[in-house]
Amino acid sequence: MSQNTANAAGTVNTASSARTADAVHLTPELVEDPVQGYANLRAETELPHVVLPELQTPVRLITRYADVKAALTEPRLIRDRSKVPGGTEGSDAQDELMAAAFEGFPAEYAKYVTDHLSLFDGEDHARRRAPLTRAFTARRIAALRSFVERAAADLIHELAAKDEVDLLGEFAYPLTTFVICELVGVDEADRPQVCAWIRDFAYGDGSRTADGLIGIVEYVRALIVRRRAEPTEDLISALTAGGQEGDEPFTEDELVSVVFLLISTGITPPALFLAHAVLALFDHPDQLARLRAEPELLERAVPELLRHVTLVRIGASMYATEDFEFAGTALKKGETVTVALLAANHDPQEFGEAPERLDITREFGRGDGHLAFGHGAHYCLGAALGRLVTSVGFDQVLVRRPGTTLAVGRDELEFGHWPADGFHLLRLPVRL
Repeated sequence: MSQNTANAAGTVNTASSARTADAVHLTPELVEDPVQGYANLRAETELPHVVLPELQTPVRLITRYADVKAALTEPRLIRDRSKVPGGTEGSDAQDELMAAAFEGFPAEYAKYVTDHLSLFDGEDHARRRAPLTRAFTARRIAALRSFVERAAADLIHELAAKDEVDLLGEFAYPLTTFVICELVGVDEADRPQVCAWIRDFAYGDGSRTADGLIGIVEYVRALIVRRRAEPTEDLISALTAGGQEGDEPFTEDELVSVVFLLISTGITPPALFLAHAVLALFDHPDQLARLRAEPELLERAVPELLRHVTLVRIGASMYATEDFEFAGTALKKGETVTVALLAANHDPQEFGEAPERLDITREFGRGDGHLAFGHGAHYCLGAALGRLVTSVGFDQVLVRRPGTTLAVGRDELEFGHWPADGFHLLRLPVRL
């Protein structure tokens, strides 16, 4: 979503108003601070009420690793508020967030954002996700490695002659755009324009958010028409053909939403993670030096950087379908809870003393060992692709170019923030 910082409209209901005085009002600085932002909240017996930045409605915030992991597989916590038995009343933080981010959007385009896969549950979610899961097989991702390596090497070669490079805008964004467009089936000649639209939509100052969304939606609509007429071997052709036997076909709007989701989430999150992870290594020069001296540690460094950075700090809202006790808290039917993924990934109970310390030699247990990609049914579809792209990016930028350094003072870096979130880099100037 755009870094539009407009205040959300809406009225807080009576029940919410009664809790607002007790709620902790989080700032963007607190949301992104794994120590100061969450230590006290994590220590509370009950799940605390918080108000996320620029919103008004309190939610229960889950901060402990074990509780976050349990919440993400708890069947009595759902993403679609309209499916709570008996309905719910009053304002909702998720609605406020959408209003703050997309106020004034034409309804015929905003629906492609609000129909996000992460906001569905059960069979409806499984039906939409199944054809995409088959597209992100380990074999298909592994087959992309040579393409990713060539794309990254070519970009670095073009940028190497410059005195200063914006690693986010000139390397990370183009790289992630090339890769997801190759997988999805966006024609090569169209990829720079697709990248520009996604940046306008997801990462500008808010002034061109609607233009970016309209541009990419209209492009996707036209591309679907072309692939129906002349199918190729790409993902869009497979989706327009109806997937495998037994799949319930997507409606036209669902198809546009799914393709838009793949493109937008395949570009911005990994690009931002790559930039923030490079900055984290600059902030920990001992770890950067060790990675350069022992490149084989890259395989361990990527999951540790994912844990340390945790680009998505706050997860989607979930709603209790009945009265029940969770994490020492008596939840009421319809009550909203939200997971703090950054807090969970810095929980001392899970990661030991000083979990805020970056350690590229850290060994994780089974699975990811962190929750940066979520957990359960909504686990990130593009996790394997994201790991591939960013590991290749780190290799090209930091390992193969040991002289790469920050081109400005740390305090000169520019950041912006989104509603309900912390700060994200706007640029990352480096010298290669």
